[in-house]
Amino acid sequence: MSVRVRRWTRRRVEAASARGESGMTAIEFVLLTPVLFFMIFATVQFALYFFADHVAQAAAQAGARKARATAHDQPGGWRGEARDVVDSYIRQLGPQLILSPNVTMRQPDADTVGVEITARIPTVFPGLDLTVHAQSEGPVERFVRDDGAAG
Repeated sequence: MSVRVRRWTRRRVEAASARGESGMTAIEFVLLTPVLFFMIFATVQFALYFFADHVAQAAAQAGARKARATAHDQPGGWRGEARDVVDSYIRQLGPQLILSPNVTMRQPDADTVGVEITARIPTVFPGLDLTVHAQSEGPVERFVRDDGAAG
């Protein structure tokens, strides 16, 4: 083959390969874009779930602290006060994050009180139903005099 024919052939091959690869970028973009969006939405959903879990846990702990402090002085009234604290925490930290919370006041025995919260959270993906669950309990606080008698 002559040099002129080789150059012409090489140019034609390079031009053909350049035309074939130009469409590959568009195809890769079309195929990878849904995967990228899914990863972004999954990251947002992951963050929503764990933030809602932390809000529910903080509310349960705050309600249990109030219940532990007031259960000895107010045998039945501690439930309302603890519920008010839980509602206040949810309103302050995540009113749009904790949806329809189910708050249960627990008293497994006379010396222990607690709070249990179950709630739905908003989802990014349609049809996905996620819930968070948090509970906290502890002993009822009692003041004891120096001589050892309960007060």
